Amino acid sequence: QVQLVESGGGLVQAGGSLRLSCAASGSIFSINGMGWYRQAPGKQRELVAGITSSGSRNYADSVKGRFTIFRDNAKNTVYLQMNSLKPEDTAVYYCNLDQRRSSYWGQGTQVTVSS
Repeated sequence: QVQLVESGGGLVQAGGSLRLSCAASGSIFSINGMGWYRQAPGKQRELVAGITSSGSRNYADSVKGRFTIFRDNAKNTVYLQMNSLKPEDTAVYYCNLDQRRSSYWGQGTQVTVSS
């Protein structure tokens, strides 16, 4: 069993920055990858950023150059640094972890960007 706890969400003004954290605990022994997804009203849930066990990263086109995903393996924690935030980034952000043949999700954290 794996548990994911997200933190760092909040309300910021356009152009501001925010850092999300996702701490994994439980039976962590072989992580394939971790990522951040978001769900905004009227939009499909989308992968924002992902990082594999080897350190390869991928980003949605809409956040390239503004967001950075990175991890602390010793703490089993993944972060999403969000800069130059736009109102369009407003969504509930979810952390995801893939281990072997299982996938786990966090509870979500609200990010609101005001104009």
